[in-house]
Amino acid sequence: MFGCVVLEELKTLALFAEEGSIQKVAQRLPLTQPAVTRQIQRLEEMLGTELLDRRLKPSRLTPAGVEVLARGKEILAAVAALRSFAKGDEPEGLLRLGLAHGLCDKAVAAAIGDAVARFPKVSLRLKSGWSLELADQHKRGQLDLAVILDGSNSKAGDGVVGTEALGVIAAESTVRQADVKTMPWILSPEPCDARRRLTAALAEGGNRLTVGAEIQDSALQIDWVRRGQGLGLLPRRLLREKLPQGIALVDAPGLELSLRIVVLRSPHLHLLREVADAVTEAVTATVRTD
Repeated sequence: MFGCVVLEELKTLALFAEEGSIQKVAQRLPLTQPAVTRQIQRLEEMLGTELLDRRLKPSRLTPAGVEVLARGKEILAAVAALRSFAKGDEPEGLLRLGLAHGLCDKAVAAAIGDAVARFPKVSLRLKSGWSLELADQHKRGQLDLAVILDGSNSKAGDGVVGTEALGVIAAESTVRQADVKTMPWILSPEPCDARRRLTAALAEGGNRLTVGAEIQDSALQIDWVRRGQGLGLLPRRLLREKLPQGIALVDAPGLELSLRIVVLRSPHLHLLREVADAVTEAVTATVRTD
């Protein structure tokens, strides 16, 4: 009985870390807010330490709470793995997947959809966003899997599954005069991953980025470039078959524009580990350019 109670309290603590409020945890369990509060208090009494800093509004995990959360997730993962082994379960549950805006195209979406479709008991909750915010959500346990873009010069290779090479585009009518050092750029707003890499690449050559327009929608970006309003960026893998009408590829020697494609995985995937493997393999195959 004691063990069952501890597991329930640990689950509640993990949900609090995800949601950040007692009210939201109560809605998910579902329990009353006082019941959720009592669960966390019981866990504090059993461990003899405060897990929440209630002086803050809203309450946040104390350093001890962070440590208990990490160890608690390991316990929950081990119990789930044992149950799975005993029952011979096939993958099931909800896979929370984050996908960087720069990878949100039909090819990648189809690859992910087909991979998840192989597991009829698994449902997918897909969320697009900028890489920095997706990485933060993954760190806080709000995403099971995140496929992001990394333009840093870090040598770390954990989770790297490929490279997204970017091509510079211009209107066909202006491509001969296109100068990446002086012309304005048509880009997504900050913190766009490609924009951050372009800014760094220009700075490496002693040049500054000039923004001609900030447009979120990629189709409108291309249309604005087609009208001769500035240069743009597109993944080279999308330009292999056919360039958009009225668009030409700009030769930009010395301008290193590539982003590493990184997959962040939760260490607590349990039954979803096989699904995460399938999604990772599908994305890797789709973005491969060799």
